[in-house]
Amino acid sequence: MGLRDELLKAIWHAFTALDVDKSGKVSKSQLKVQDNFDRIDFNRMCWTLCARKNLNRNHLLISDDDAFKIWCIFNFLSEDRYPLVMVSEEIEYFLRKQTEAMGGSWIEEKFEEYKLQLSSKHQCLNVWELIELVGMGHFSKGMDRQTLSMGINEVFQELILDVLKQGYMMKKGHKRKNWTERWFLLKPNLISYYASEDLTEKKGDILLDGNCCVESLPDKEGKKCLFYVKCSDKSFEISASDKKKKQEWIQAIQTCITLLKVGRPAPHHEARQKRRELRQKQQAEQEELELRMRELQTANENKQRELEAMRKKLEEAAANAAEEERRRLQTQSELQDLYRVEMDKEKMVRQQMEEQVAQKSSELEQYLQRVRELENMYHRLEEALEEERQARQDEETVRKLQARLLEEEVSKRAELEQIHLYQQETISQTQAEKQELERERLAKESALQSAMQQLQQLEADRRGALEQYEEVMKKLADAANNTKSWKDKVVYHEGLMRLIQPGPKHPQKITNWGPAAFTEKELSLREKDWPLDFTQ
Repeated sequence: MGLRDELLKAIWHAFTALDVDKSGKVSKSQLKVQDNFDRIDFNRMCWTLCARKNLNRNHLLISDDDAFKIWCIFNFLSEDRYPLVMVSEEIEYFLRKQTEAMGGSWIEEKFEEYKLQLSSKHQCLNVWELIELVGMGHFSKGMDRQTLSMGINEVFQELILDVLKQGYMMKKGHKRKNWTERWFLLKPNLISYYASEDLTEKKGDILLDGNCCVESLPDKEGKKCLFYVKCSDKSFEISASDKKKKQEWIQAIQTCITLLKVGRPAPHHEARQKRRELRQKQQAEQEELELRMRELQTANENKQRELEAMRKKLEEAAANAAEEERRRLQTQSELQDLYRVEMDKEKMVRQQMEEQVAQKSSELEQYLQRVRELENMYHRLEEALEEERQARQDEETVRKLQARLLEEEVSKRAELEQIHLYQQETISQTQAEKQELERERLAKESALQSAMQQLQQLEADRRGALEQYEEVMKKLADAANNTKSWKDKVVYHEGLMRLIQPGPKHPQKITNWGPAAFTEKELSLREKDWPLDFTQ
Protein backbone atom coordinates (compact mmCIF):
# COMPACT_ATOMS: atom_id res chain seq x y z
CA MET A 1 0.00 0.00 0.00
CA GLY A 2 1.44 3.36 -1.01
CA LEU A 3 1.34 6.63 0.87
CA ARG A 4 -1.61 7.79 -1.22
CA ASP A 5 -3.79 4.82 -0.24
CA GLU A 6 -2.83 5.20 3.42
CA LEU A 7 -3.74 8.91 3.40
CA LEU A 8 -7.01 8.17 1.57
CA LYS A 9 -8.06 5.83 4.37
CA ALA A 10 -7.36 8.48 7.02
CA ILE A 11 -9.22 11.09 4.96
CA TRP A 12 -12.16 8.69 4.59
CA HIS A 13 -12.47 8.45 8.39
CA ALA A 14 -12.38 12.25 8.69
CA PHE A 15 -14.92 12.84 5.91
CA THR A 16 -17.23 10.18 7.31
CA ALA A 17 -17.14 11.94 10.71
CA LEU A 18 -17.80 15.35 9.10
CA ASP A 19 -20.65 14.01 6.95
CA VAL A 20 -23.29 14.50 9.61
CA ASP A 21 -26.37 14.06 7.41
CA LYS A 22 -24.72 11.11 5.53
CA SER A 23 -25.22 12.81 2.17
CA GLY A 24 -21.70 11.98 0.96
CA LYS A 25 -20.72 15.68 0.89
CA VAL A 26 -18.74 17.94 3.27
CA SER A 27 -18.84 21.75 3.21
CA LYS A 28 -15.66 23.69 2.47
CA SER A 29 -15.88 25.53 5.81
CA GLN A 30 -15.18 22.25 7.60
CA LEU A 31 -11.98 21.56 5.62
CA LYS A 32 -8.52 22.94 6.21
CA VAL A 33 -5.82 22.40 3.58
CA GLN A 34 -2.12 22.15 4.50
CA ASP A 35 0.76 22.19 2.05
CA ASN A 36 3.47 20.56 4.18
CA PHE A 37 2.59 17.96 6.75
CA ASP A 38 3.99 14.97 8.60
CA ARG A 39 2.27 11.65 7.99
CA ILE A 40 1.77 10.94 11.70
CA ASP A 41 0.50 14.49 12.30
CA PHE A 42 -1.89 14.13 9.38
CA ASN A 43 -3.20 10.86 10.74
CA ARG A 44 -3.59 12.40 14.20
CA MET A 45 -5.59 15.28 12.74
CA CYS A 46 -7.95 12.87 10.95
CA TRP A 47 -8.13 10.79 14.13
CA THR A 48 -9.16 13.83 16.14
CA LEU A 49 -11.99 14.55 13.71
CA CYS A 50 -13.43 11.04 13.71
CA ALA A 51 -12.68 9.95 17.32
CA ARG A 52 -14.65 12.84 18.76
CA LYS A 53 -17.81 11.44 17.21
CA ASN A 54 -17.29 7.65 17.17
CA LEU A 55 -14.97 6.65 20.06
CA ASN A 56 -16.71 5.36 23.18
CA ARG A 57 -14.16 5.71 26.01
CA ASN A 58 -16.23 3.94 28.67
CA HIS A 59 -14.70 0.76 30.08
CA LEU A 60 -11.57 1.10 27.90
CA LEU A 61 -8.27 -0.01 29.44
CA ILE A 62 -6.19 1.98 26.96
CA SER A 63 -5.41 5.67 26.52
CA ASP A 64 -6.43 7.88 23.61
CA ASP A 65 -2.87 7.63 22.26
CA ASP A 66 -3.08 3.81 22.25
CA ALA A 67 -6.48 4.03 20.55
CA PHE A 68 -4.91 6.31 17.92
CA LYS A 69 -2.17 3.75 17.32
CA ILE A 70 -4.75 0.98 16.91
CA TRP A 71 -6.59 3.28 14.48
CA CYS A 72 -3.38 3.68 12.41
CA ILE A 73 -2.74 -0.09 12.51
CA PHE A 74 -6.33 -0.66 11.33
CA ASN A 75 -5.75 1.65 8.34
CA PHE A 76 -2.60 -0.31 7.50
CA LEU A 77 -4.19 -3.78 7.71
CA SER A 78 -7.71 -3.00 6.45
CA GLU A 79 -8.90 -3.93 2.95
CA ASP A 80 -8.67 -1.43 0.08
CA ARG A 81 -12.43 -1.03 -0.24
CA TYR A 82 -14.95 1.23 1.43
CA PRO A 83 -16.43 1.23 4.01
CA LEU A 84 -13.14 0.16 5.62
CA VAL A 85 -13.14 -3.18 7.46
CA MET A 86 -10.52 -5.60 8.77
CA VAL A 87 -11.01 -9.26 7.91
CA SER A 88 -10.55 -12.06 10.45
CA GLU A 89 -7.12 -13.09 9.09
CA GLU A 90 -5.71 -9.59 9.68
CA ILE A 91 -7.41 -9.40 13.11
CA GLU A 92 -5.67 -12.65 14.07
CA TYR A 93 -2.35 -11.35 12.70
CA PHE A 94 -2.60 -8.10 14.75
CA LEU A 95 -3.74 -9.80 17.99
CA ARG A 96 -1.03 -12.47 17.64
CA LYS A 97 1.74 -9.84 17.22
CA GLN A 98 0.35 -7.83 20.14
CA THR A 99 0.29 -10.92 22.38
CA GLU A 100 3.88 -11.79 21.40
CA ALA A 101 4.96 -8.18 22.04
CA MET A 102 3.43 -8.36 25.53
CA GLY A 103 5.32 -11.61 26.21
CA GLY A 104 2.17 -13.74 26.35
CA SER A 105 1.25 -16.95 24.56
CA TRP A 106 -1.27 -17.02 21.73
CA ILE A 107 -4.34 -19.20 22.35
CA GLU A 108 -5.71 -20.40 19.03
CA GLU A 109 -8.87 -21.96 20.48
CA LYS A 110 -9.93 -18.69 22.08
CA PHE A 111 -9.71 -16.81 18.78
CA GLU A 112 -11.62 -19.60 16.98
CA GLU A 113 -14.46 -19.15 19.48
CA TYR A 114 -14.40 -15.41 18.79
CA LYS A 115 -14.52 -16.08 15.00
CA LEU A 116 -17.75 -18.02 15.49
CA GLN A 117 -19.22 -14.83 17.00
CA LEU A 118 -18.02 -12.85 13.97
CA SER A 119 -19.90 -15.09 11.51
CA SER A 120 -22.97 -12.90 11.77
CA LYS A 121 -20.81 -9.87 10.83
CA HIS A 122 -19.24 -11.47 7.76
CA GLN A 123 -15.93 -12.21 9.56
CA CYS A 124 -14.78 -8.56 9.77
CA LEU A 125 -14.66 -5.54 12.13
CA ASN A 126 -14.63 -1.79 11.65
CA VAL A 127 -12.05 0.37 13.40
CA TRP A 128 -14.22 1.25 16.44
CA GLU A 129 -15.10 -2.40 17.04
CA LEU A 130 -11.38 -3.28 16.86
CA ILE A 131 -10.49 -0.52 19.37
CA GLU A 132 -13.21 -1.81 21.68
CA LEU A 133 -11.97 -5.42 21.28
CA VAL A 134 -8.40 -4.47 22.24
CA GLY A 135 -9.38 -1.80 24.77
CA MET A 136 -11.71 -4.12 26.70
CA GLY A 137 -8.83 -6.61 27.10
CA HIS A 138 -10.60 -9.67 25.65
CA PHE A 139 -7.27 -11.18 24.52
CA SER A 140 -5.02 -9.65 27.21
CA LYS A 141 -6.53 -10.90 30.43
CA GLY A 142 -3.99 -10.93 33.24
CA MET A 143 -1.99 -8.08 31.66
CA ASP A 144 -1.80 -4.61 33.25
CA ARG A 145 -2.46 -1.42 31.32
CA GLN A 146 1.23 -0.58 30.97
CA THR A 147 2.03 -3.97 29.40
CA LEU A 148 -0.93 -3.62 27.05
CA SER A 149 0.21 -0.12 26.06
CA MET A 150 3.78 -1.37 25.47
CA GLY A 151 2.51 -4.18 23.22
CA ILE A 152 0.38 -1.76 21.17
CA ASN A 153 3.31 0.67 20.89
CA GLU A 154 5.71 -2.06 19.69
CA VAL A 155 3.28 -3.25 16.99
CA PHE A 156 2.66 0.40 16.00
CA GLN A 157 6.39 1.09 15.66
CA GLU A 158 6.92 -2.02 13.51
CA LEU A 159 3.91 -1.71 11.18
CA ILE A 160 3.45 2.07 10.98
CA LEU A 161 6.86 3.58 11.76
CA ASP A 162 8.71 0.69 10.00
CA VAL A 163 10.89 0.03 13.07
CA LEU A 164 12.26 -3.44 12.41
CA LYS A 165 14.40 -3.63 15.57
CA GLN A 166 15.32 -1.38 18.53
CA GLY A 167 17.39 -1.55 21.70
CA TYR A 168 20.39 -0.24 23.65
CA MET A 169 23.92 -0.84 22.30
CA MET A 170 27.36 0.77 22.71
CA LYS A 171 28.69 2.91 19.84
CA LYS A 172 32.28 4.01 19.27
CA GLY A 173 32.72 7.71 18.49
CA HIS A 174 34.45 8.94 15.36
CA LYS A 175 36.37 11.84 16.98
CA ARG A 176 37.00 10.94 20.62
CA LYS A 177 36.98 7.18 20.02
CA ASN A 178 35.07 6.64 23.24
CA TRP A 179 32.22 4.16 23.74
CA THR A 180 28.75 5.55 24.52
CA GLU A 181 25.46 3.78 25.11
CA ARG A 182 22.79 4.70 22.54
CA TRP A 183 19.23 3.67 21.77
CA PHE A 184 19.18 2.29 18.22
CA LEU A 185 16.17 2.13 15.86
CA LEU A 186 16.48 0.01 12.69
CA LYS A 187 14.30 1.01 9.74
CA PRO A 188 14.37 -0.38 6.18
CA ASN A 189 16.72 2.34 4.89
CA LEU A 190 18.50 3.75 7.96
CA ILE A 191 19.63 3.16 11.54
CA SER A 192 18.85 6.04 13.92
CA TYR A 193 20.46 6.30 17.34
CA TYR A 194 19.26 8.43 20.27
CA ALA A 195 20.51 9.38 23.70
CA SER A 196 17.73 7.33 25.35
CA GLU A 197 14.66 5.32 24.47
CA ASP A 198 12.30 8.25 24.90
CA LEU A 199 13.59 9.46 21.47
CA THR A 200 13.82 13.08 22.60
CA GLU A 201 17.47 13.64 21.61
CA LYS A 202 18.52 12.22 18.28
CA LYS A 203 22.28 11.73 17.88
CA GLY A 204 22.51 10.69 14.24
CA ASP A 205 21.55 8.37 11.39
CA ILE A 206 23.32 5.59 9.54
CA LEU A 207 21.96 5.65 5.98
CA LEU A 208 21.72 2.22 4.42
CA ASP A 209 21.85 1.31 0.72
CA GLY A 210 22.68 -1.69 -1.43
CA ASN A 211 26.45 -0.99 -1.18
CA CYS A 212 26.57 -1.15 2.63
CA CYS A 213 27.74 -4.20 4.50
CA VAL A 214 27.70 -5.47 8.09
CA GLU A 215 30.35 -7.80 9.50
CA SER A 216 31.34 -9.23 12.85
CA LEU A 217 34.51 -8.01 14.64
CA PRO A 218 36.74 -9.76 17.16
CA ASP A 219 36.74 -8.54 20.76
CA LYS A 220 39.08 -5.64 21.41
CA GLU A 221 39.62 -2.70 23.77
CA GLY A 222 37.75 -4.59 26.46
CA LYS A 223 34.58 -4.66 24.36
CA LYS A 224 32.81 -7.84 23.37
CA CYS A 225 30.14 -8.79 20.81
CA LEU A 226 31.44 -6.25 18.31
CA PHE A 227 30.31 -5.67 14.73
CA TYR A 228 30.60 -2.80 12.30
CA VAL A 229 28.40 -1.24 9.64
CA LYS A 230 30.37 -0.09 6.61
CA CYS A 231 28.81 2.62 4.43
CA SER A 232 30.13 4.48 1.41
CA ASP A 233 31.52 7.42 3.45
CA LYS A 234 32.33 5.96 6.89
CA SER A 235 32.08 2.91 9.14
CA PHE A 236 30.41 2.50 12.56
CA GLU A 237 31.63 0.14 15.27
CA ILE A 238 28.91 -1.12 17.62
CA SER A 239 28.94 -3.41 20.66
CA ALA A 240 25.87 -5.48 21.59
CA SER A 241 25.04 -6.66 25.09
CA ASP A 242 25.43 -10.37 24.26
CA LYS A 243 26.12 -12.71 21.36
CA LYS A 244 22.44 -13.39 20.74
CA LYS A 245 21.61 -9.68 20.40
CA LYS A 246 24.69 -9.22 18.22
CA GLN A 247 23.59 -11.97 15.82
CA GLU A 248 20.02 -10.65 15.75
CA TRP A 249 21.18 -7.13 14.86
CA ILE A 250 23.60 -8.39 12.18
CA GLN A 251 20.86 -10.50 10.56
CA ALA A 252 18.30 -7.68 10.73
CA ILE A 253 20.70 -5.13 9.17
CA GLN A 254 21.80 -7.61 6.50
CA THR A 255 18.14 -8.26 5.65
CA CYS A 256 17.54 -4.52 5.16
CA ILE A 257 20.61 -4.22 2.90
CA THR A 258 19.50 -7.23 0.83
CA LEU A 259 16.00 -5.77 0.42
CA LEU A 260 17.49 -2.45 -0.68
CA LYS A 261 19.65 -4.24 -3.26
CA VAL A 262 16.70 -6.00 -4.89
CA GLY A 263 14.30 -3.08 -4.43
CA ARG A 264 11.78 -4.97 -2.28
CA PRO A 265 9.66 -3.35 0.47
CA ALA A 266 9.89 -3.97 4.22
CA PRO A 267 9.07 -7.51 5.37
CA HIS A 268 5.75 -6.61 7.01
CA HIS A 269 4.64 -4.73 3.86
CA GLU A 270 5.54 -7.72 1.69
CA ALA A 271 3.85 -10.13 4.11
CA ARG A 272 0.67 -8.03 4.10
CA GLN A 273 0.68 -7.98 0.28
CA LYS A 274 1.11 -11.76 0.18
CA ARG A 275 -1.77 -12.24 2.64
CA ARG A 276 -3.98 -10.01 0.49
CA GLU A 277 -3.04 -11.85 -2.70
CA LEU A 278 -3.77 -15.15 -0.95
CA ARG A 279 -7.16 -13.85 0.22
CA GLN A 280 -7.95 -12.57 -3.26
CA LYS A 281 -7.00 -15.94 -4.70
CA GLN A 282 -9.12 -17.76 -2.13
CA GLN A 283 -11.98 -15.33 -2.74
CA ALA A 284 -11.74 -15.90 -6.49
CA GLU A 285 -11.73 -19.66 -5.91
CA GLN A 286 -14.69 -19.27 -3.54
CA GLU A 287 -16.57 -17.17 -6.10
CA GLU A 288 -15.79 -19.73 -8.78
CA LEU A 289 -16.99 -22.49 -6.44
CA GLU A 290 -20.16 -20.54 -5.67
CA LEU A 291 -20.71 -19.99 -9.38
CA ARG A 292 -20.31 -23.70 -10.01
CA MET A 293 -22.66 -24.44 -7.09
CA ARG A 294 -25.22 -22.04 -8.55
CA GLU A 295 -24.84 -23.67 -11.94
CA LEU A 296 -25.26 -27.10 -10.34
CA GLN A 297 -28.24 -25.83 -8.36
CA THR A 298 -29.77 -24.39 -11.54
CA ALA A 299 -29.14 -27.67 -13.34
CA ASN A 300 -30.64 -29.53 -10.38
CA GLU A 301 -33.71 -27.30 -10.45
CA ASN A 302 -34.04 -27.89 -14.18
CA LYS A 303 -33.77 -31.63 -13.54
CA GLN A 304 -36.41 -31.32 -10.80
CA ARG A 305 -38.69 -29.47 -13.17
CA GLU A 306 -38.10 -32.08 -15.84
CA LEU A 307 -38.81 -34.87 -13.33
CA GLU A 308 -42.00 -33.07 -12.20
CA ALA A 309 -43.10 -32.73 -15.82
CA MET A 310 -42.33 -36.41 -16.38
CA ARG A 311 -44.28 -37.31 -13.21
CA LYS A 312 -47.27 -35.33 -14.46
CA LYS A 313 -47.00 -37.01 -17.82
CA LEU A 314 -46.84 -40.38 -16.10
CA GLU A 315 -49.91 -39.52 -14.01
CA GLU A 316 -51.73 -38.45 -17.15
CA ALA A 317 -50.60 -41.63 -18.90
CA ALA A 318 -51.78 -43.68 -15.88
CA ALA A 319 -55.17 -41.91 -15.96
CA ASN A 320 -55.43 -42.52 -19.69
CA ALA A 321 -54.46 -46.14 -19.15
CA ALA A 322 -57.13 -46.51 -16.44
CA GLU A 323 -59.71 -44.98 -18.75
CA GLU A 324 -58.63 -47.31 -21.55
CA GLU A 325 -58.84 -50.26 -19.16
CA ARG A 326 -62.36 -49.23 -18.14
CA ARG A 327 -63.38 -48.94 -21.77
CA ARG A 328 -61.73 -52.29 -22.52
CA LEU A 329 -63.61 -53.97 -19.69
CA GLN A 330 -66.87 -52.41 -20.86
CA THR A 331 -66.20 -53.53 -24.42
CA GLN A 332 -65.26 -57.00 -23.15
CA SER A 333 -68.53 -57.23 -21.21
CA GLU A 334 -70.49 -56.22 -24.28
CA LEU A 335 -68.59 -58.73 -26.38
CA GLN A 336 -69.27 -61.51 -23.82
CA ASP A 337 -73.00 -60.77 -23.98
CA LEU A 338 -72.84 -60.79 -27.75
CA TYR A 339 -70.79 -64.02 -27.63
CA ARG A 340 -73.42 -65.74 -25.48
CA VAL A 341 -76.15 -64.76 -27.98
CA GLU A 342 -74.01 -66.05 -30.79
CA MET A 343 -73.32 -69.30 -28.90
CA ASP A 344 -77.05 -69.88 -28.52
CA LYS A 345 -77.53 -69.32 -32.21
CA GLU A 346 -74.60 -71.64 -32.96
CA LYS A 347 -76.15 -74.42 -30.83
CA MET A 348 -79.34 -74.23 -32.85
CA VAL A 349 -77.38 -74.26 -36.09
CA ARG A 350 -75.27 -77.21 -34.79
CA GLN A 351 -78.35 -79.26 -34.12
CA GLN A 352 -79.59 -78.58 -37.61
CA MET A 353 -76.13 -79.46 -38.98
CA GLU A 354 -76.06 -82.73 -37.02
CA GLU A 355 -79.34 -83.72 -38.60
CA GLN A 356 -77.96 -82.86 -42.00
CA VAL A 357 -74.72 -84.73 -41.20
CA ALA A 358 -76.65 -87.82 -40.23
CA GLN A 359 -78.48 -87.57 -43.49
CA LYS A 360 -75.31 -87.05 -45.47
CA SER A 361 -73.31 -89.78 -43.68
CA SER A 362 -74.67 -92.54 -45.92
CA GLU A 363 -73.83 -90.49 -48.95
CA LEU A 364 -70.38 -89.96 -47.48
CA GLU A 365 -69.77 -93.73 -47.13
CA GLN A 366 -70.48 -94.21 -50.79
CA TYR A 367 -68.26 -91.28 -51.63
CA LEU A 368 -65.44 -92.65 -49.48
CA GLN A 369 -65.60 -96.00 -51.21
CA ARG A 370 -65.20 -94.22 -54.53
CA VAL A 371 -62.28 -92.19 -53.07
CA ARG A 372 -60.48 -95.37 -51.91
CA GLU A 373 -60.71 -96.79 -55.39
CA LEU A 374 -59.36 -93.55 -56.83
CA GLU A 375 -56.51 -93.65 -54.27
CA ASN A 376 -55.49 -97.12 -55.36
CA MET A 377 -55.42 -95.99 -58.96
CA TYR A 378 -53.42 -92.94 -57.89
CA HIS A 379 -50.82 -95.11 -56.08
CA ARG A 380 -50.33 -97.30 -59.12
CA LEU A 381 -49.95 -94.23 -61.29
CA GLU A 382 -47.36 -92.79 -58.87
CA GLU A 383 -45.34 -96.04 -59.01
CA ALA A 384 -45.31 -95.90 -62.78
CA LEU A 385 -44.26 -92.25 -62.68
CA GLU A 386 -41.51 -93.09 -60.18
CA GLU A 387 -40.14 -95.83 -62.46
CA GLU A 388 -40.18 -93.40 -65.37
CA ARG A 389 -38.43 -90.71 -63.27
CA GLN A 390 -35.73 -93.21 -62.19
CA ALA A 391 -35.14 -94.17 -65.83
CA ARG A 392 -34.82 -90.50 -66.73
CA GLN A 393 -32.28 -90.00 -63.88
CA ASP A 394 -30.18 -92.96 -65.11
CA GLU A 395 -30.27 -91.57 -68.64
CA GLU A 396 -29.21 -88.13 -67.33
CA THR A 397 -26.34 -89.72 -65.36
CA VAL A 398 -25.07 -91.57 -68.47
CA ARG A 399 -25.35 -88.37 -70.51
CA LYS A 400 -23.36 -86.39 -67.89
CA LEU A 401 -20.68 -89.12 -67.83
CA GLN A 402 -20.37 -89.01 -71.63
CA ALA A 403 -20.16 -85.20 -71.51
CA ARG A 404 -17.44 -85.37 -68.85
CA LEU A 405 -15.44 -87.90 -70.87
CA LEU A 406 -15.83 -85.72 -73.94
CA GLU A 407 -14.60 -82.67 -71.98
CA GLU A 408 -11.59 -84.65 -70.72
CA GLU A 409 -10.78 -85.74 -74.30
CA VAL A 410 -11.05 -82.10 -75.46
CA SER A 411 -8.77 -80.96 -72.66
CA LYS A 412 -6.25 -83.71 -73.47
CA ARG A 413 -6.33 -82.71 -77.18
CA ALA A 414 -5.73 -79.07 -76.15
CA GLU A 415 -2.79 -80.16 -73.97
CA LEU A 416 -1.30 -82.21 -76.80
CA GLU A 417 -1.71 -79.30 -79.19
CA GLN A 418 0.03 -77.03 -76.64
CA ILE A 419 2.87 -79.56 -76.32
CA HIS A 420 3.13 -79.85 -80.10
CA LEU A 421 3.20 -76.07 -80.47
CA TYR A 422 5.84 -75.82 -77.73
CA GLN A 423 7.99 -78.45 -79.48
CA GLN A 424 7.67 -76.60 -82.80
CA GLU A 425 8.61 -73.33 -81.12
CA THR A 426 11.56 -75.06 -79.44
CA ILE A 427 12.72 -76.56 -82.75
CA SER A 428 12.38 -73.22 -84.52
CA GLN A 429 14.23 -71.50 -81.68
CA THR A 430 16.98 -74.16 -81.78
CA GLN A 431 17.35 -73.72 -85.54
CA ALA A 432 17.56 -69.94 -85.11
CA GLU A 433 20.22 -70.41 -82.42
CA LYS A 434 22.10 -72.86 -84.67
CA GLN A 435 22.02 -70.36 -87.57
CA GLU A 436 23.22 -67.63 -85.21
CA LEU A 437 26.08 -69.84 -84.00
CA GLU A 438 26.99 -70.68 -87.60
CA ARG A 439 27.10 -66.99 -88.45
CA GLU A 440 29.26 -66.33 -85.41
CA ARG A 441 31.58 -69.22 -86.39
CA LEU A 442 31.91 -67.87 -89.96
CA ALA A 443 32.57 -64.38 -88.62
CA LYS A 444 35.24 -65.72 -86.27
CA GLU A 445 36.86 -67.76 -89.07
CA SER A 446 36.88 -64.68 -91.29
CA ALA A 447 38.44 -62.68 -88.44
CA LEU A 448 41.01 -65.48 -87.89
CA GLN A 449 41.95 -65.51 -91.57
CA SER A 450 42.28 -61.75 -91.55
CA ALA A 451 44.47 -62.00 -88.42
CA MET A 452 46.60 -64.72 -90.11
CA GLN A 453 47.02 -62.54 -93.15
CA GLN A 454 48.01 -59.62 -90.90
CA LEU A 455 50.45 -61.93 -89.06
CA GLN A 456 51.99 -63.10 -92.36
CA GLN A 457 52.27 -59.50 -93.50
CA LEU A 458 53.96 -58.62 -90.20
CA GLU A 459 56.33 -61.59 -90.60
CA ALA A 460 57.25 -60.45 -94.12
CA ASP A 461 57.71 -56.89 -92.81
CA ARG A 462 59.92 -58.29 -90.03
CA ARG A 463 62.07 -60.26 -92.44
CA GLY A 464 62.42 -57.19 -94.70
CA ALA A 465 63.35 -55.05 -91.70
CA LEU A 466 65.87 -57.71 -90.62
CA GLU A 467 67.42 -57.77 -94.09
CA GLN A 468 67.58 -53.98 -94.06
CA TYR A 469 69.16 -54.14 -90.60
CA GLU A 470 71.80 -56.64 -91.74
CA GLU A 471 72.53 -54.50 -94.82
CA VAL A 472 72.87 -51.38 -92.63
CA MET A 473 75.14 -53.26 -90.19
CA LYS A 474 77.29 -54.38 -93.11
CA LYS A 475 77.53 -50.84 -94.38
CA LEU A 476 78.43 -49.68 -90.87
CA ALA A 477 81.15 -52.31 -90.60
CA ASP A 478 82.55 -51.30 -94.00
CA ALA A 479 82.45 -47.67 -93.01
CA ALA A 480 84.24 -48.47 -89.75
CA ASN A 481 86.97 -50.41 -91.56
CA ASN A 482 87.38 -47.60 -94.07
CA THR A 483 87.61 -45.05 -91.27
CA LYS A 484 90.17 -47.06 -89.40
CA SER A 485 92.42 -47.56 -92.41
CA TRP A 486 92.12 -43.91 -93.30
CA LYS A 487 93.04 -42.87 -89.72
CA ASP A 488 96.06 -45.20 -89.69
CA LYS A 489 97.26 -43.77 -92.91
CA VAL A 490 96.99 -40.23 -91.71
CA VAL A 491 98.71 -40.96 -88.42
CA TYR A 492 101.47 -42.97 -89.97
CA HIS A 493 102.28 -40.64 -92.81
CA GLU A 494 101.64 -37.25 -91.44
CA GLY A 495 101.43 -37.52 -87.64
CA LEU A 496 99.95 -34.05 -87.64
CA MET A 497 96.35 -34.82 -87.13
CA ARG A 498 94.23 -37.54 -85.63
CA LEU A 499 90.73 -38.17 -84.73
CA ILE A 500 89.99 -37.18 -81.18
CA GLN A 501 88.46 -39.97 -79.13
CA PRO A 502 87.69 -40.16 -75.46
CA GLY A 503 90.79 -41.08 -73.50
CA PRO A 504 91.05 -43.70 -70.83
CA LYS A 505 90.60 -42.89 -67.20
CA HIS A 506 94.07 -44.29 -66.19
CA PRO A 507 97.21 -42.01 -66.34
CA GLN A 508 98.11 -41.08 -69.93
CA LYS A 509 101.52 -41.19 -71.52
CA ILE A 510 103.03 -38.09 -73.15
CA THR A 511 104.79 -38.16 -76.57
CA ASN A 512 106.20 -35.47 -78.75
CA TRP A 513 102.81 -35.22 -80.35
CA GLY A 514 101.31 -34.15 -77.03
CA PRO A 515 99.50 -35.85 -74.19
CA ALA A 516 97.18 -38.68 -75.16
CA ALA A 517 98.16 -38.51 -78.82
CA PHE A 518 98.05 -42.32 -79.16
CA THR A 519 96.14 -45.06 -77.53
CA GLU A 520 97.94 -47.93 -75.82
CA LYS A 521 97.21 -50.22 -78.77
CA GLU A 522 98.60 -47.70 -81.32
CA LEU A 523 101.66 -47.08 -79.21
CA SER A 524 102.47 -50.81 -78.98
CA LEU A 525 102.17 -51.10 -82.76
CA ARG A 526 104.56 -48.16 -83.28
CA GLU A 527 107.09 -49.57 -80.82
CA LYS A 528 107.51 -52.56 -83.11
CA ASP A 529 108.56 -50.26 -85.98
CA TRP A 530 110.96 -48.11 -83.95
CA PRO A 531 114.74 -48.57 -84.36
CA LEU A 532 116.45 -50.62 -81.70
CA ASP A 533 118.88 -47.94 -80.58
CA PHE A 534 116.04 -45.48 -80.06
CA THR A 535 114.41 -47.74 -77.56
CA GLN A 536 117.60 -48.08 -75.65
